[in-house]
Amino acid sequence: MRILITGGAGFVGSHLVERYLELGHEVYVIDDLSTGSRDNLENACERFNGSIFLTVDTILNRDVMLGLVGTCDLVVHLAAAVGVQYILDNPLSSIITNVQGTAVVLELCDKFKKRILIVSTSEVYGKHTHAPLLETDDIIYGPSSKFRWSYAAAKLMDEFTALAYHRTTELPVVIVRLFNTVGPRQTGRYGMVIPRFIQSALNNTPIKIFGNGQQTRTFVHVTDVINAIVQLMEQNNVDGEVFNIGGNQEITIEDLAKRVVKETASTSEITYLPYEKAFSPDFEDIQRRVPSVEKLQKVIDWEPMYSLDAILSNIINEVQKS
Repeated sequence: MRILITGGAGFVGSHLVERYLELGHEVYVIDDLSTGSRDNLENACERFNGSIFLTVDTILNRDVMLGLVGTCDLVVHLAAAVGVQYILDNPLSSIITNVQGTAVVLELCDKFKKRILIVSTSEVYGKHTHAPLLETDDIIYGPSSKFRWSYAAAKLMDEFTALAYHRTTELPVVIVRLFNTVGPRQTGRYGMVIPRFIQSALNNTPIKIFGNGQQTRTFVHVTDVINAIVQLMEQNNVDGEVFNIGGNQEITIEDLAKRVVKETASTSEITYLPYEKAFSPDFEDIQRRVPSVEKLQKVIDWEPMYSLDAILSNIINEVQKS
């Protein structure tokens, strides 16, 4: 089978590329390398030369996308502007990529009636403080003057558009919302917390917590996410549905920093930086984010294989190797 992965040179995308290649498929990748990297695909290109095809371009290029979607059997749409810091630094281009880019992908998938999985985000839930978050929960956002919410709103519009295609034209589409996916190849460059903490700890430099550190998250290893995506794409009864994919161990950011210090035997001091000094005034944080994965588990046999301790150990080992 031929599989198109948009954003396939990114963190999650590159792992998905490798998995589909290992399963014997041909994989076509399009990535503009704004946040992805050729290095992420180096291993895949060496192991599966002749089965992976990389196009460096934007998903906004309809002519290029026309050929790719028409060639492939399945599409996994990961291409997006990601990371809080990147969104705040590039608000307009992020909205254009996330909304108009997805519109191009969906239009062409509908044209050729190609099955597509849209990768969305837990950000769409907004400012909820209850747990766990259900796929049917209401959405709570801050004001439009806080550009933190532009990413959430854009990804939610992607979901609305995908579901509208499904209801109107019966496009076979499924949506997943990822909750704080972590693992090898993830960079802390755009604000991702675990790689940022681990890099500081290994360098014995201060670990900076934004805010008071009492905000909570769960984390899920990228391998577990890939397992869920591949299994969902093999199901015939999930079109038009939305699924959470995330971890089950809630932890405060402060306790996460302490655990990283312990696991790395670091001498790093934990410091606290007010949000207004860490980000622009457009930033507003989410205080709690914990998923329900019951809906996912009803349709596929899935449990996170990686505990939080295993996640940290894996990433620490990978960073130390590099």
